[in-house]
Amino acid sequence: MPARPGPAGAAHGRASRTPRMVRALRRAARGLVVAAVAACLVAVLPATAFAHVKVTADTAVQGGYAALTFRVPNERDDASTTKIEVQLPVDFPLASVSVKPHPGWSYAIEKTTLATPIESHGAKIGEVASKITWTASGEDSGIKPGEYDEFSVSAGPLPETDRLTFKTLQHYSDGEVVRWIQEQSGGDGEQSGGDGEQSGGDGEQSDGDEEPERPAPVLGLTAKGAAVSGPAPAAGSAAVVSAVGSAAVVSESGMDTGVAWAIGLSAASLVICLGCAAALALRWRRTG
Repeated sequence: MPARPGPAGAAHGRASRTPRMVRALRRAARGLVVAAVAACLVAVLPATAFAHVKVTADTAVQGGYAALTFRVPNERDDASTTKIEVQLPVDFPLASVSVKPHPGWSYAIEKTTLATPIESHGAKIGEVASKITWTASGEDSGIKPGEYDEFSVSAGPLPETDRLTFKTLQHYSDGEVVRWIQEQSGGDGEQSGGDGEQSGGDGEQSDGDEEPERPAPVLGLTAKGAAVSGPAPAAGSAAVVSAVGSAAVVSESGMDTGVAWAIGLSAASLVICLGCAAALALRWRRTG
């Protein structure tokens, strides 16, 4: 009958198994941490891609007036946004444009003479605003890293088109200029206007339905007589779909909600993975 191992033999067996258990637990913990970090990156990196210059409106009905809001995020870690240039759509001219004063910023309105005057409230309009430039009064007034700001304009009457494109140039304190001027295929076409036109690199339009890298802010308009519910959102880089003469647009708030959910889920994944790693470590201590 084989002899049973004594206490010393059993202790030796447990000691020989302990290093293998430690290595296995460490590998499992590292795997959980790597998976959590990867989940965070997958969720957060697309969120940063959404940080484009956008334009929204309280309501945007063809033939009416609207309060336009340009949302400008800072996408740099080491520079502030100090100037914003917004080109107004001369192909669809706006007869009346007024700017809401913005603390810490000055503004200038450039005008252009139309080849064919437009009529507004019974009057002929031959000159319209073509560009608005906001400039920070100092370094402290600029849009700092991790921040965004909003600039407001009242404009109208809105033209009879399903979308308006506002090509925008964003200037940073280090001299960099980001051109938000790319249009999706099927947009309004090329707009006239000096600095906003692309001289190469980014290109004027993207191919197919792909989102451009630097999309121009786009506002979807609702047709006259169509039901209006809530603010008119920015069409942004999303396609505007026309249905029975009214524009159906993708809500920017829905996109913001998706980003918030992605960040929340990634944070929850990280907490769960770290909790599992802590539980494994506690189990190893008890069995060791």
